[in-house]
Order: sequence, then C-alpha cells, then structure tokens
Amino acid sequence: MNLLRAAATVSGLTLASRVTGLVRDLIISRVFGASAETDAFNVAFRLPNLLRRLFAEGAFQQAFVPILAEVRTREGDGRTRQLVDHVASALFWVVLATSIIGVAAAPVLVWLVAAGLARDPTAFDLATLMTRWMFPYILFMSLVALSAGVLNTFRRFAVPAVTPVLLNVSFIACAIWLAPQMSRPILALAVAVVAGGVLQLAVQLPALAAIGMLPRLGGLRAALQDAAVRRILALMLPALFAVSVAQVSIIINTNIASHLAVGSVTWLAFADRLMEFPTALLGVALGTVLLPSLSKANAEARHDDYGRLLDWGLRLTLLIALPAAVGLGMLAEAMIAVLFQGGRFAAHDVTQTAQALTGYAIGLFGLIAVKILAPGFYARQDIRTPVKIAVVALLATQASNLVLVPLIAHAGLALSVSIGALANAAMLFAGLRRRGVYRPSPGWPVFTAKVAIALAAMALALWLGGRHIHWTEMQDQWPLRAALLAGLIVGGAAIYAAVLGLLGFRPRDFVNRAH
Repeated sequence: MNLLRAAATVSGLTLASRVTGLVRDLIISRVFGASAETDAFNVAFRLPNLLRRLFAEGAFQQAFVPILAEVRTREGDGRTRQLVDHVASALFWVVLATSIIGVAAAPVLVWLVAAGLARDPTAFDLATLMTRWMFPYILFMSLVALSAGVLNTFRRFAVPAVTPVLLNVSFIACAIWLAPQMSRPILALAVAVVAGGVLQLAVQLPALAAIGMLPRLGGLRAALQDAAVRRILALMLPALFAVSVAQVSIIINTNIASHLAVGSVTWLAFADRLMEFPTALLGVALGTVLLPSLSKANAEARHDDYGRLLDWGLRLTLLIALPAAVGLGMLAEAMIAVLFQGGRFAAHDVTQTAQALTGYAIGLFGLIAVKILAPGFYARQDIRTPVKIAVVALLATQASNLVLVPLIAHAGLALSVSIGALANAAMLFAGLRRRGVYRPSPGWPVFTAKVAIALAAMALALWLGGRHIHWTEMQDQWPLRAALLAGLIVGGAAIYAAVLGLLGFRPRDFVNRAH
C-alpha cells in the first residue's frame, strides 16, 4: 500500500472539510460577529467537543485501533466482527449515560469551563442552554469514531476523512436559513451541531456494512466479558488521562480567556480554525495512516519497518509544517481580513485574531509532530509514557500563561499553547530515541539544511510582497484583497517548491509502502 498516496487521499478529503469549515466560520463571523453570544456558543461547544475527544477521537482511538489491528492480524475477520460488536455496545451505553449526566449538570460545567461568563448572566444562561442542546452530539460522534477506527484499520480512509464536511454543511445551512426563523438566532448553531452529528454517523454506516463490520448493539455486561474489550478499557484509562491533560489545558485557557476582553474566546476560536488547516491536512492525515500501519508492523514484529515509518512521517512533517507555520505567521492579518472581516466582524477583531494566529503558528511544527510521534508509543500499546510527557507539557503551557497573558492577553494563551506543543514533541522524540524505537535514517542534517534554505527564500518573498499592503483598510475591495493574498500564497509556495527542486528534492523520494 502506497502510504504517500493514502495520506494524500486523506489530506485532500480533509481539505474539503477545512474549506467548508472556513466558509462556515466566514458566514458565522458576518452573521454573529465577535460578541458575548458567540463567546457563549464557543464555550458551550467546547464541552461536547472536549468529551468527544475523550471518548472518541482521543483515548478511544489510541486504545482501540492497535488492539483491533492485532486481533484482525492474529484471529481473523470473524473475531474482529465480534470485537466491533462488543466495543460498540460498551461505548454506546457509557456515552449515553455521560450525555444524560452532562445535560443535568450543564450549569456547573459551563462555570468550570468559563467562569468569566458569570459576569453576564444572559451569556451564562445562553451557554448553559446551548450546552444542554448539544450534549447528545458526543453520542453520535463516539460511534463515528468507532466507525472511523474500523474503516481505517481496513484501509478504507476516504469515508472517515470526508464525513466532517457534513457538520460544516449543517452549520452553513442553519446559519443561513434556520437562524432568521428563530427568536434567538444563535440557537441555530446548537441545532446545527446535533444535526451534523447525526449526518456524520449516517454516512459511515453503509461503509461499515460494505466490509461486513456494521456493529450490532448488545448489553453492556456481555460486552465487558470480552477479554479484548477489557484490554481496550485498560489501555483507555491512561489514554483518558493523557487526553484529559490536553483538554485540561484547553479548559484552563478558555476560562482565562473568558475573563479577558469580550470577544477573546471567539478570536481564539477563529485563529484555531485556521490552524486546523495544516494540522488536519498533515498531522491528522499522517496520524490516521500511520497508526494502523505501525500497529500492524508491531503485531508482526517488523521493527525496522516500524522505525522507517516514523522517519518517513517526520521528514514529511518538517518539509510541510515549517513553510505552513511561516506562511500563517507572516500572513496572519491578511488571512483573517480576507476571510472574516465584514458585517459585525470589524478591523479590531481582525487585529486581535491575527495576534492569536501568530502565537499559534510558532508552535505549528510541534502540534503536527505530536500527531506523528505519539502513535509511535500508541501502536506499541504504551500509553503511559505519552501521559507523563503530556503532564509536563501542561505544566509548561500554564507556566507560560503566567508570564505571557499579563503581557499580551489572549495572544499569550495562543503562544503558551505553542510552547507546550513544542515541549511535548521534543520529549516524545527523545523518548522514542531513548528506547531505541526510532533511529533517524542517514541524511537528516543535509535534508534539514535544504529545507532551511527554501524556507528563507519563501519568507523573503512573502515579506517583500506584502510589506506595503494595508489589509484591514481594503474592506470594500474584497476581490482585490483576496487576489493579492492568493498571489502571495501561490507565489511563496512556488518559490519554496522551486528552491527545493533545485536542491534535488523529488516527490518520489517520499513514496512509502506499507505491508
């Protein structure tokens, strides 16, 4: 299997998701602006998203995929089907109970995530109401994560990669058509979240049926009697803690932002949306492809292939993540102005969001590298080591907050996230090297030097091209502003690629085939 082609497929489909996500945020920014109501929505959406990452994309995937791959390799598809049935049953009943508790405890949860909203009782009550509406989202998304884990293990990457588009389509439809019909238009976004979860699950089911893995729900007791399910649960406990550490950092940052200027939570959310482009296109795509392949290599004791897969992922990360970080940092104001300025989203909001984006861009390489390095532990069913590292990264993030937030407010929160991500990646890399799991292949110093030369050429071109453009003053010239931004992006990318080509880089050098 050509891993570069598989990663490109996932990345391309993820691009569709992120493009529709940008359209979604463009519409939301113009319709709702950066206000107390949008802060309330972002706080409310943070809660089900947090639990989705705990029960679904985070801890569950890390524990489920390696054992599923092992069971399929050693015991065949019949036993794999049985395991999927049992895991689906356990996941369904546990998450259903969690959803019910979340609806009942919504006021307490909102206060824990964003105590600053309490200074505006209307915003706090709105966040509580939307939290209750959106909590069932985690049930649908947990089952979507189960489906994605199964499909990725069977090397069916396309459907899981494209399903997030449906959430964005739901947002767009509800913001345009449903919001004007509601007495409180912002509530349309809560409806969009639940509808998007239903749509994402619905599109996965036919794909599971096509490979004979459509789960049949049973009782919780029967599911827990399966030894493999108990192994997954045993791995999930440290994985839950690992993911919880990252989510605790997000909660702390959201809470701090809720005490800053009105709009801070929204500025950070829009900046984070742009960061999701490279992190998803490269980090998520490579992580999605690598985890099943690493798990299979570990199950078959192919240790050389294991290290080779990690080396391939890290080279691609360096090659693509660094120019993305430079581009986001240097064009932050341009991107925010072109995408979001207009309607209720003013020039001041552009400036504040651009500051947050610049802070995030500094740590982009770390954010993506973690998604490559952590599977190096997960595939070996070692989740405790990433947990310990994540705790240290959390402490580094919050220590940075103590220094940076008083100096640069919400932008300090973004920069602290970057510092924590870089520390996390560095410690994961050192851990893999120390255990002998990963040994860098020859040629890394020359490879890094060539990338640095190409980066310098690209950065110079972006600086020369954009230094005299006043992006926020061109609000009434959107086509020209968009054309200038597109020209800078295409020109910078072309110069980077051309310099790499002159230095001897060829796409075929990065083809990697999994067994």
